[in-house]
Amino acid sequence: MKPDFEKGNGLLPVIVQEWETGEVLMLAYTNRQAWEKTLENGQAHFYSRSRKSIWHKGGTSGHVQKIREIR
Repeated sequence: MKPDFEKGNGLLPVIVQEWETGEVLMLAYTNRQAWEKTLENGQAHFYSRSRKSIWHKGGTSGHVQKIREIR
């Protein structure tokens, strides 16, 4: 999968779902750097539009989101 970061001013929406149930957990955004970090370590990284920075889901709380599949 190769996302097109030229759309949306470099940001793409991401829907995060529970892998067993399909329940939608959140809508977030990713940019190229957050996408690459996610692929690199298998844990969710997003771009915070309000903070204008990348954040690692669970980085401070310990409740990380491990990536099982990307579609």
